[in-house]
Amino acid sequence: QATHFAQVFQIARSAKLVGERVALEHVPFGLVLGEDGKKFKTRSGETVKLRALLEEALTRARSDIVARLQQEGRQESEAFVEQVARSVGIGAVKYADLAMNRQSNYRFSFDKMLSLSGNTAPYMMYAYARIRGIQRRAGQAVDVQNAPLLLHTAAELNLARQLLLLPQVIMEVERDLLPSKLCEYIFATAGKFNQFYEQCSVLGAETEGLKASRLAMCDVTASVLGLSLRLLGIDVLERL
Repeated sequence: QATHFAQVFQIARSAKLVGERVALEHVPFGLVLGEDGKKFKTRSGETVKLRALLEEALTRARSDIVARLQQEGRQESEAFVEQVARSVGIGAVKYADLAMNRQSNYRFSFDKMLSLSGNTAPYMMYAYARIRGIQRRAGQAVDVQNAPLLLHTAAELNLARQLLLLPQVIMEVERDLLPSKLCEYIFATAGKFNQFYEQCSVLGAETEGLKASRLAMCDVTASVLGLSLRLLGIDVLERL
C-alpha cells in the first residue's frame, strides 16, 4: 500500500493535479483477521462483505437484547428492540474497528465486540444510558446547570480531571490520525465514572448541595461520552 500511494501522490503532483500546499498523506491500516488468526474470510473462503457483516451484527445484537429483556422481566415495544439492536449492532462493528491501533492487525470477534464489558461500544452506550437513568430518577428538582461543584473525594477529583482531557485528546486524534486514542479516552472515562458512582452516593448524598454537584458531574460525563461516541459515528441512546 505504501509504495502504491507514494507513486499516486507523486504522479498527482507531477501532473499538477494538486498544489504544493496540499498535503497528501497515506493512512495505512492493518489486516482484519478471523478468530483463528488468519485473514478474515467466509467459511467458503470468500471475502466478507460489509452488508453481510452488519446484518450478522444486527441479528446477534437483537438476540442479545431480547434475552436481556426476558432476564430482567421487561416489556418493550418491537420498535424499541429494533432501534437498540441497530444502534448497538452497527455501533459495535464501528467501535471494534476504530478502537484498534489502525497500523496493527486485529482479530474480528462478534462475541467480544457485542460484550457489555470491556472496551466495547455496548459497554460505552450502557454507561451513557445508565447516567441518563440516574438523572431521570433525580427528576427536575435539581438545577445541575448552575450547581457549584463540590469535589471532596479522590473519585470526584479523578473524574473531573478526566473530563477536562477531552479537548487535548481530540487534538491528538487529529494530529496522529488515530481514532483509537479517543476510544481509549472513552473507556477510561467510563471507568472513572463507575468508580465515582460506586464511592459517591448521588441520589442519596448527605446535602442538597452535594447532590446537585454530583448530578452535575453525571450530566457533564454523559455529555462527554455522548459527544465522543458521536464523533466516532456511534449513536447514543437514552435507554437500553
